[in-house]
Amino acid sequence: MIHGLPSMKSIKSLKSLVRKKTNPQEVSKSGWKMKPFLALMCTALLIFWYKTTNIQFEQTEIEETDYPFDMAKESEAVNDKLKGLPRGIIQSRSDLELKPLWSRSSLRSKGVEMTNRNLLAIPVGIKQKGNVDALVKKFLPANFTIVLFHYDGNMDKWWDLEWSSKAIHIVAHNQTKWWFAKRFLHPDVVSIYDYIFLWDEDLGVENFNPERYLRIVKSVGLEISQPALDHNSTEIHHKITLRSRTKKFHRRVYINRGHRRCSNTSADPPCTGFVEGMAPVFSKAAWFCTWNLIQNDLVHGWGMDMKLGYCAQGDRTKNVGIVDSEYIVHQGIQTLGESVPEKKTTARDVRARRHGHTTFDSRTEIRRQSTWELQTFKERWSKAVEEDNNWVDPSSSSSMTKRTSNGNNRRLRRGSSHRVKHKRTQETSTTTTTKHK
Repeated sequence: MIHGLPSMKSIKSLKSLVRKKTNPQEVSKSGWKMKPFLALMCTALLIFWYKTTNIQFEQTEIEETDYPFDMAKESEAVNDKLKGLPRGIIQSRSDLELKPLWSRSSLRSKGVEMTNRNLLAIPVGIKQKGNVDALVKKFLPANFTIVLFHYDGNMDKWWDLEWSSKAIHIVAHNQTKWWFAKRFLHPDVVSIYDYIFLWDEDLGVENFNPERYLRIVKSVGLEISQPALDHNSTEIHHKITLRSRTKKFHRRVYINRGHRRCSNTSADPPCTGFVEGMAPVFSKAAWFCTWNLIQNDLVHGWGMDMKLGYCAQGDRTKNVGIVDSEYIVHQGIQTLGESVPEKKTTARDVRARRHGHTTFDSRTEIRRQSTWELQTFKERWSKAVEEDNNWVDPSSSSSMTKRTSNGNNRRLRRGSSHRVKHKRTQETSTTTTTKHK
């Protein structure tokens, strides 16, 4: 026997092994055993394919809802204007953090936690300097960036306050906070801030702590909120904003008398889903929506409080609320418009006074303008709703039914199409078999 070659005995054993493996009966038996497993695998693959297709279809619908065609076209136009820049150098967002001239860090003190940053923006006049000072001192320890909108043009008299150099000061004569917010709080500028507090200057904060307030807001999922108003507040326009002494927060109010009734079934503001314009607090997502809701030319913001619930990123009866345990006092001091320069007295004015006619009153004119803006805003909203055929009111009960029925119809259409395809496949296979026979 030659060393290294297999023996005759081993060759015979190999041949017998091959014969066993290629035995038709054995192959047929193993094939029958494999068929249930293959059928199970095919069924699992078909289910996986159907689920994946269904999820992709629904995701496409969500994206089309979140990013309408007009926004997509606008984005394409912006991208065309940026073609000359390499993608990695583009920074589309900013912030309101002050930067020193001689350091790479921000002006925030070292050791301050840079996460959970928030913004407080207030329209201010010099007559409310003391109250604003107390208000800002409540927020600074809680890692807030402060922005003051000086509507009276008097900014120089604020520099003696210890925190003034750390705040952002913006000056424009006789402009409202909504005018300032629309122009200086663009979502791309305030995107690093988790919450935006857009407050009036005449609020007492003795019983308010911003850190405790935000803990409550986050724990219960409030996208739009406000602190409750103390019973000693000068002006309380809506009962839902009034503080409840027995609750930590509330989302609705119950009224059994008067022209407006609010019950557990009420779904519209100001019974539920409502905050007032004096002290609103917005999450980042809610502010993105609210900024787009603010009308550029309607600067007093009247009527907008009734529509803020549409920016609550979901059900306004759940995502909008009033925090009772951290409350404020609304002092109702109106100073906007007092810096309007007095008109030079003319002979006509003197004659008017003699005949008992009143002279120019800035507060009266502001209220008249606000009333006109309210009516204009309502008309614009109604027109927008009428013209947008794709918009469905998320707060109406019929919209939920419509969404469910649309979803069911889509599933039925997809199911019927699958059944039709399956039937056609069966007919084709039957025809093929007949021809073969």
